[in-house]
Amino acid sequence: MDQTTAVPTRRVGPDTDMLGAYVPLPGLGMLPVNAYVVHARQAMLIDTGIAALGDDFMRSLRRLIDPAALRWIWVTHADADHIGNLRAVLAEAPNARIVTNYLGVGKLGLQQIPPQRCHMLNPGQSLDLGDRQLLALRPPVYDAPETMVAYDTRHGHLFSSDCFGAVMQAPADDAADIAPAALLEGQSLWARVDAPWLAQIGPERLAAASLPLRELRPRLILSSHLPPAAGLDERLYAGIAAAQLAEPFVGPDQESVDRAARTFETALA
Repeated sequence: MDQTTAVPTRRVGPDTDMLGAYVPLPGLGMLPVNAYVVHARQAMLIDTGIAALGDDFMRSLRRLIDPAALRWIWVTHADADHIGNLRAVLAEAPNARIVTNYLGVGKLGLQQIPPQRCHMLNPGQSLDLGDRQLLALRPPVYDAPETMVAYDTRHGHLFSSDCFGAVMQAPADDAADIAPAALLEGQSLWARVDAPWLAQIGPERLAAASLPLRELRPRLILSSHLPPAAGLDERLYAGIAAAQLAEPFVGPDQESVDRAARTFETALA
């Protein structure tokens, strides 16, 4: 896969639809980028996809729900792959408020998102969706300090943001479809790219940070960067632990990119 590609929307659990895409990571593989619609009494969108797929994303969202019916937009954090279509969604969802925290409001303000459209929540607090609570939690692995994951208390779904993501070599409908060794390797790679600070903390601290999510025993883990995962908790935590023990990720520098380009040009001559 050499370009960002949307995949068909699909129901991944009770009341929950996924809007998925894959982004190529040159030299590494591909990364899923998922957003979710929760059809609660007060409907919620979790993250807003990639701007490059804006028209596709909005068409897919409209097929799942009238954006005007959205009451909440949970922004797990303010990275571009999570807020890519936030403005477009807000324009069609006049009654929706963005769920984030104090730092998230500040970052969104830099994108000229008015604070009046935001609802601030802190880890440990819950949001009432009318027929369920969404519990905000700090994940054990993240790349932005405002990150908050969401736990659906009605169905046991954990929307885990970047945590448990994996670099993949081919698309898959479910995390269980990925060979265990490939899942471990892909998770370890992604965590080293996304959270290089993991190498600086000991396993005890990682275990303690993971405990609040472990204790939830979610029926389904819905990561922003992994296909849906049911019954794979131990494998997913093992992937994070493997990242902590591996060498830190170091990407190519400009010299290596230029050298590869010269080699390619020579081969074509």
